[in-house]
Amino acid sequence: MRGCSWLFCVVAVAHGLVSAASEPVNIGSRRELFVDHYLLDTLDNVKLVPATPVHAETVLRFDAPWEGRYSGYVTVIQDDDLYRMYYRGLPEARRDGSNSEVTCYAESKDGVVWHKPEIGLFSVDGSNNNNVVLADHAPYSHNFAPFLNTRPGAPEAHNYLAIAGTKTTGLSVFASPDGLRWEMLHERVITEGAFDSQNVAFWSDAENCYVCYFRTWSGGGYDGYRWVSRSVSENLSVWSAPEVMDAGDAPPEHIYTNQTLSYFRAPHLYIALAARFMPGRRIVSEEAAAALGVEAGYFNDCSDNVLMTSRGGVRYDRTFMEGYVRPGIGLENWTSRTNYPAHGIVPSSENEMSFYIQHNYGQPTARLDRYTLRLDGFASVRAGYDGGVFTTVPLTFQGDALRINFATSAAGSIRVAICDADGNVIDGFSENDSEEIIGNMIARTVKWRGEADITALAGQPVRLKFIMKDADIYALQFK
Repeated sequence: MRGCSWLFCVVAVAHGLVSAASEPVNIGSRRELFVDHYLLDTLDNVKLVPATPVHAETVLRFDAPWEGRYSGYVTVIQDDDLYRMYYRGLPEARRDGSNSEVTCYAESKDGVVWHKPEIGLFSVDGSNNNNVVLADHAPYSHNFAPFLNTRPGAPEAHNYLAIAGTKTTGLSVFASPDGLRWEMLHERVITEGAFDSQNVAFWSDAENCYVCYFRTWSGGGYDGYRWVSRSVSENLSVWSAPEVMDAGDAPPEHIYTNQTLSYFRAPHLYIALAARFMPGRRIVSEEAAAALGVEAGYFNDCSDNVLMTSRGGVRYDRTFMEGYVRPGIGLENWTSRTNYPAHGIVPSSENEMSFYIQHNYGQPTARLDRYTLRLDGFASVRAGYDGGVFTTVPLTFQGDALRINFATSAAGSIRVAICDADGNVIDGFSENDSEEIIGNMIARTVKWRGEADITALAGQPVRLKFIMKDADIYALQFK
């Protein structure tokens, strides 16, 4: 299995996921998001900027007796027309890995309005009237993290899979035919790691294997910084030796939950809305903590979340070091282990996607809130009012038209020129030939001299040149 990383490199170059030296990037008809510098060559008075997610509403309160203030490690899955949510229920402090923990379930038709069905599978506190899908199975309810099994040809009994476990047990794989009734499939499949976090996995079409991202420490054991390692598997039972994720020259930080996933509109691109933990960075006094109802010392640290991305393999891109969603106003947002994102980014309307963040951890008011972004809108290339230009690296594509996800102000605009690999404008596709693009759309077809057809350029190396004023471009795709 250690050969899987080598195999991925070969396959990735062949499919344009990473570029060979001096070769154009083959993006085919994939949607490409501007979340890193992968396609960017020259930038003149424009910059790559993170988006500002919009807070929507509280979607779930951890208010059942078996849930409580230490509920956490939330997973959200879109399963056709049903949205599923899984999370740890834990009403008592310092009971991690015990049978005080249960795995709870909620569901939604739209990702916005959620309810907790009474499933009746387990007796908790003397009653089966609850939303518990795993109980009395310590320590696996501590960080039970399901995912939809999208591997082609997977058996129905394995429609849903989950990763769970601690340092004591290692990580094990669970399976379910319906997402509610779970059985262990493979025990102790990954044993080298700390696992003291939410460890996540998914099937990667781009890499043609299962990938798992889990907690390790930079200094080994529990020394250094909380960080992330990765293993891969073709069959769920045998996994590669863990490899530490490389973040380039980014300064080390404590990453608590990594929440890496394959983005649903561009599956070759992995998005990680990760929890950044600041141990010992205390904002809340003992008196303020007592007023908030915080117990067991859960006020000595603070946290937010950051945006990391990956294009497969063992590399995280940390283009954006700043907080992606900052803690809110009020001391209740500055207690330990609050502001942790759930694992899951899902569409919630025609133009919108949603993700979820825990608030008020360790407080009686513990809850989960929804945040929104435009589709593909994690980050953008932005030009201000005085205008700017950026040019892509040489690339090849398949398709007969170019579509962009963009927004301008009322005074702003975008024009697109197509150049050859050396940067020379191709006749008929200059800035002056391009229509002036104004507005705010998820998918707008670009035209030159009133025509969109670029079939004649498919397969040959080209550069795209964007001339912008007071505008953002989030993504592009040849269709």
